[in-house]
Amino acid sequence: MPKAESFLYDTRFFVEHFYSSDARMLAQTKGEIESTTRDRIVSVITLHEFYRLNLEKQGREVAALRTNMILDNFRAIDVNTDISVQGAEFRKKYSIPMGDSLIAATSRVLKCICITDDPHLRDIKEIKTKWIN
Repeated sequence: MPKAESFLYDTRFFVEHFYSSDARMLAQTKGEIESTTRDRIVSVITLHEFYRLNLEKQGREVAALRTNMILDNFRAIDVNTDISVQGAEFRKKYSIPMGDSLIAATSRVLKCICITDDPHLRDIKEIKTKWIN
């Protein structure tokens, strides 16, 4: 049996999953999470961004609950030396925010597809991106 593709989920995926009012989008994000054939990865940078968003919008309890839900369904990847250096290269080359550069670098270093609709990430030629719709 061939190895499942690996997918790195950007912050935008979780924003859509937890905050979208579009029923079709919610069904698609739920389908992605329930997929058993994919290696689902999340950067600790995404966890940071999403926790902060929830903290601001709904408070610490919701932020912690949602972060734990993500960690139950996705493999978290820390920033290491390779990701840090690649992120700096992307940040300089594409003039993008540090968080986006580190998420993109995680995708590049792990050789996985980044699930995002963020133009900062879609414009990086060295990584593959796709969106769920």
